[in-house]
Amino acid sequence: MPTTSVRSVALFVGCFCLVVTAHCRFPTLDHLQPQASDATQARAVTELLRRLLGDNRAGEFIVSVNRSLSNGSGLDVCELRSARNDQIYATGSTGVAVASGLYNYLKYFCNCQVSWSGDQLDLPRPLPPVTGLLRISTQHSYSSVWWDWPRWEREIDWMALNGINLPLAFTGQEALWLPVYRALGLNQTEIEEFFSGPAFLAWNRMGNMFEFGGPLPQSWHVKKLSLQLKILERMRSFGMLPVLPAFSGNIPKGILRLYPNANVTRLGPWAHFNCSFSCAYILDPRDPLFLEIGSLYLSQVVKQFGTDHIYNTDAFNEMTPPSSDPEYLSAVSRSVFASMTAVDPQAIWLMQGWLFFSSAWFWKPPQIKALLLGVPIGRMIVLDLFAETEPVFTYTESFYGQPFIWCMLQNFGGNSGFFGQVESINSGPFQALSFPNSSLVGLGMTPEGIEQNPVIYELMSELAWRKEPVNLSKWVSLYAIRRYGSTQEKLVAAWQLLFSSVYNCTVPHYKNHNHSPLVRRPSLKMNTGVWYNPADLFNAWKLMVEVAPSLMSKETFRYDLVDVTREAVQLLTSTFYSDIAESFHNQKLPELLTAGGVLVYDLLPELDRLLSSDGNFLLGVWLEQARSLALDEKEAQLYDMNARNQITLWGPSGEIVDYASKEWGGLVEDYYGQRWGLFVNTLVECLDTGRPFKQDTFNQEVFKLEQGFVYNGRRYPAKPSGDTYEIVRRIFLKYYPQAMKRL
Repeated sequence: MPTTSVRSVALFVGCFCLVVTAHCRFPTLDHLQPQASDATQARAVTELLRRLLGDNRAGEFIVSVNRSLSNGSGLDVCELRSARNDQIYATGSTGVAVASGLYNYLKYFCNCQVSWSGDQLDLPRPLPPVTGLLRISTQHSYSSVWWDWPRWEREIDWMALNGINLPLAFTGQEALWLPVYRALGLNQTEIEEFFSGPAFLAWNRMGNMFEFGGPLPQSWHVKKLSLQLKILERMRSFGMLPVLPAFSGNIPKGILRLYPNANVTRLGPWAHFNCSFSCAYILDPRDPLFLEIGSLYLSQVVKQFGTDHIYNTDAFNEMTPPSSDPEYLSAVSRSVFASMTAVDPQAIWLMQGWLFFSSAWFWKPPQIKALLLGVPIGRMIVLDLFAETEPVFTYTESFYGQPFIWCMLQNFGGNSGFFGQVESINSGPFQALSFPNSSLVGLGMTPEGIEQNPVIYELMSELAWRKEPVNLSKWVSLYAIRRYGSTQEKLVAAWQLLFSSVYNCTVPHYKNHNHSPLVRRPSLKMNTGVWYNPADLFNAWKLMVEVAPSLMSKETFRYDLVDVTREAVQLLTSTFYSDIAESFHNQKLPELLTAGGVLVYDLLPELDRLLSSDGNFLLGVWLEQARSLALDEKEAQLYDMNARNQITLWGPSGEIVDYASKEWGGLVEDYYGQRWGLFVNTLVECLDTGRPFKQDTFNQEVFKLEQGFVYNGRRYPAKPSGDTYEIVRRIFLKYYPQAMKRL
């Protein structure tokens, strides 16, 4: 998988940034203040508590917002103290500050937790008192495409609780392009041939691809525009500053018909796509037409969405500029910024720094400096997007003085699977803060997909409120207690094992993209390596299975029990794959039949049954969310195809096959299991007939199966079925002993 096909989805999911002030102050950012009144923000937090705790328990908290608490420092501040009648009084500089301060109290005083995978909210009665005054201050779409308002409401609550105050708000932007394109003279066909389908809009917006998965129905625009207005209202009510989209230069081909003399470059293919759906047309920012189109669009954005003065666009995301001349690159960034300030003189440009890493062969210091300093210092904020692994600030003199946000990427493609770099996450932000002439202004989270590895996001979200790295062993012990509301030693021991192994990848330059044979197109040259000792994972699994009977009523525990068992089966799949490959190479048919038979007819079906027993791991949920947005069956089929293709073939011909793999009930049985069955049968036939295994021939056959899944139209359950504990216990008793023997 080439680097150039990776980063496209950060903005699809949403970049959750905690913008706070380090020891570098930028007066140019002082105007970035919440629009909502203090009373509105306090009311938003009170309503959040009611949704979370119910009216009775929420009434035990008294909430207020007083923006003067920050004393003009730019720091988010929250103060908590005990009040009469066992109540807790919380006040903060913004609604986000109060919400995150209260979540800190719920975690560390009440042993509670809120996560994507469930909540543990057994509050003590009465509430634990706060001795004296507790003051907390800041120190420095592979998921969301089908979300409805209730899911967005839940996510925005999570953002507020975790201190996120600079979320990207990109929903519905295509609806605002429609009047712009029509005003320019494009016809409906030219517009429809430009927009991709819903599951691929992130890449369409960044100029990577067009048309595939489309056309976008008019109902899509109407629904997403309405949803965006709700999202913005709720974000702003907490005091968040939503980031809105601006023009990047990516244009429909039809613009060439209207403006044949425009300075337009056609890019080369992106990833493994050909020019049928790739090779975008990019308008040179120095062309006067760029300012015209950019101003028309941003005027629509501000008119419809309002503004908090922060806009995102990425001029060369995974694209090679036509020239490396520093003067050209400086002129480009100057022109892009001018298209923003022409509409909003107070505009701040938020830009991904991914291009400096993904195309490092092009972006040398002179080129980076030219692009960044084409914009006045302090009027651009750069996202150091993959800072836990590949920090860019270290070799760009802190982005040559432009303010930046240290970001944790963590996940590629929304893949299932345990992963973390806790040592790097724990130390990296503080190293950035102490870097010479640091221009750090905040911490952020920029995953390509969410709803996995909640422990990593909880750790990361806490660091903006801390003065120094946490004691990881102590932190994860407390995490285990609040996640389940239990002090059982085996739970703490299990998490200690996980945190020191699978969640602590220290391999240099490692990218968390699930390479397990389980979710990859089968071949005889598959990657079975892991960055940790599998014994630690298996022993943690054993500990969780042993305490399971008394904790199955906890949704957070049920989720983790399924997840750790899923991870164990993923490791076991690699073991059986190795046996299959070795048996084939040694021409041992009985051993091949045994290993292949166990994998295809027992292990993978057991995994599918396990995943189908928990609503968090269902293919049917993903597909039904997609279909629910349709007005008629034709739209439902279009959305269903988009949803299936993204998580499997990723393109009409498998251009980025398995990039966005998921381990879900239904998908394991009808997609991964079927592929493995074909692979094993093919190898058996090769040994029977004496023919060599030819990967290209197999790929052609397996593609028919993969494509068949995308279009088979089968409806999958959106509700779980089966007894999770009994399924886990059965898998454990069958496979744990032999797993340990193989180590």
